[in-house]
Amino acid sequence: MLMAVMMPREKWTDERLDDLNAKVDRGFAETKAEMREGFGKVDRRFAEAKTETAERFDRVETRMEKGFAEMNARFDRMQRTLFAGLVALCVALIGSCATLVGIAVL
Repeated sequence: MLMAVMMPREKWTDERLDDLNAKVDRGFAETKAEMREGFGKVDRRFAEAKTETAERFDRVETRMEKGFAEMNARFDRMQRTLFAGLVALCVALIGSCATLVGIAVL
């Protein structure tokens, strides 16, 4: 029967711990770099989305302003038509009153 006895060496353990420490540091450095890259992509996407949204709102605002201008023009035309109708109605009433007064005087 063979039996091997391994005695831990302090130098070997220190070197292994130093290697592990370096490996962990490299891993965190790589992770940080990947995260910076990922956050950079997200920031660019948000900037693009913000620009696109602003452009869309500008187009919508332009269309709304045009639509409101058309609606205001229609209301202006309707107001003129109603005013002209009111004037015609008043003239007709005055004319018919004058005619009735003229007939009553005769």
